[in-house]
Amino acid sequence: MPMLRSIQSVLKRPLRLLAISVCLYTPAVLAETPLTETDFNRFNSAQAEVGRLLFYDKIISGNRNISCSTCHHPAFGTSDGLSLGIGEGGVGLGPARTTGTGSDRIERRVPRNAPALWNLGAKEINTLMHDGRISKSDIYGNKFNTPAQEWLPQGLNSVLAAQALFPMTSETEMAGSNEENEVGGARNDRIDYAWPIIAKRVRGIPAYADRFINAFDTIDHAGQITIVPIANALAAFIATEFISTDSPYDLWLNGDKQALSPLQLQGKDLFFGKATCSNCHSGALFSSHSFKALALPAYGPGRTRAFDPIARDTGRIGESDRIEDAYRFRVPMLRNIALTAPYGHNGAYPTLKEMINHHRDPLTSRAAWTTDIANLPAAPWLEKIDFVIMQDRLETRRQTANIDISLPKIDESEVEALVAFLESLTGEQAQSKRFVIPATVPSGLPVDMPENKALQ
Repeated sequence: MPMLRSIQSVLKRPLRLLAISVCLYTPAVLAETPLTETDFNRFNSAQAEVGRLLFYDKIISGNRNISCSTCHHPAFGTSDGLSLGIGEGGVGLGPARTTGTGSDRIERRVPRNAPALWNLGAKEINTLMHDGRISKSDIYGNKFNTPAQEWLPQGLNSVLAAQALFPMTSETEMAGSNEENEVGGARNDRIDYAWPIIAKRVRGIPAYADRFINAFDTIDHAGQITIVPIANALAAFIATEFISTDSPYDLWLNGDKQALSPLQLQGKDLFFGKATCSNCHSGALFSSHSFKALALPAYGPGRTRAFDPIARDTGRIGESDRIEDAYRFRVPMLRNIALTAPYGHNGAYPTLKEMINHHRDPLTSRAAWTTDIANLPAAPWLEKIDFVIMQDRLETRRQTANIDISLPKIDESEVEALVAFLESLTGEQAQSKRFVIPATVPSGLPVDMPENKALQ
C-alpha cells in the first residue's frame, strides 16, 4: 500500500513523467557473477590486428586529424578524461586536449561523455550508446536498429561493428563539416554516402589492402574492401583488446579470499545488500543494460532531436519516442570504473565518491553542483551555450521531476567502502596500461601518444 500511494502521488504531479523504477527500495536479490571466457563473442585475430591499425589511424576521419583512439585511448581508461569530448578540430590527447585555434577550432563540444570500451564484446550486450540508439533488431532488415535505419549496410558482424560506423559520420566527432572535406559533405546529403569515401581511402593504401586480403576470406582484391569489413575489423579489435577479467574482485570470486581488503569486502556486501546498487548494476558486467533518470546537472550543447529548439539532452526518449523515457540514460557497466572518470552521461562528477553521493540524494547534489566541477577545456566562443540550459526554469523542473532512484540511507563511511569496492573492479592489465599501440600506421599519419611517457 505505501508504494501504491507513492505511485498515485506521482501521477498527480503535472510535470512528473511516469518513471517508476525497479531501483526504488527493492531488496538486492542478484548473486555475484563471475566473468569468464564463455561470456564473450569470438572474433578473428587477424581481423583484430587490422582493426588495431585502423583504431589508431586518422585516415578514417574527414580531415585526417582524429582517430578512434583520440577519444578512447587506453592510457585514459579507453575514454578521454573530459566531461564532454573534444572531437574534430581539437588538439592533443586526454585531459590535456584543447579546443583548437583559428578556423580549425571546434565548432561545438561533443554533447556527451566518451564512454569506455571495456568488455564490449560480451554476448549479453545488445544495445550501445548512452541513449541506446544502436541495438540488435531486424526492424530495417539489416540486423540492427541504428540512426542509419535502412541505409545501414548488410554484413556487419556485431552491434559493436554497427556502432563503429557512426563516429565517422558525426560532424563533431570525426567527419568535420560539409564545407571542410568530402566525408562531411557526403554525410550531410545522406549518412551512408560518407562510408564509401572512407573505404576508398583505406583500400587505396597497399599495406591495408594486403592486410584485408589476408584477414578476410571474402576479400580477394582491394576493390572488395568496403566499410563493412572496416567496421568488422574495428569491432574485432575493440572486442578482443579491451577484455578485462583480471581484477582483485575476479581473483576473490575465483577463490583468493585475500584479494579484497576488509574495506572492499564491506563495500561488496553493501553493493549487493543494503545499498541495493546491484539492482541496477547487476550481472558479470555490473549493468542491467536498462535506462534510468538520475537528474544529473545539465550543461553543454545537448544531444538534441532535430526539432528541439533548446540545448538539452532528453536521453532515451530521443530513440524510443516514449514519454516515460525522458531524461533516462543507459546504466553503465562498472568494470574499470575507477579509470574512467568523470562520471555520468555528461561527465558531471569527477570522482566516484561524488557520483555515489549524487545517487544518495540527486536533488541536493544537483543543487550544490557548480559549473567549475565540469572538466571542459576552455572555448570562449562556446561560453554562452555551455551552461545556457541551466537558465531554463521550465526545463530544469522537467529534468528534476523525473528521477528513477531512491536508495536506502547510507553514511559517509559506507560511501568510502563502496568506493573501495568499485576500485577493486579495476583489472590488472587495464591498470598497468599494457596495450600494444602501433608506432606507425599504414596511412603514415601521426599516431596520438600521451605526453606522459608513464602512460604509454
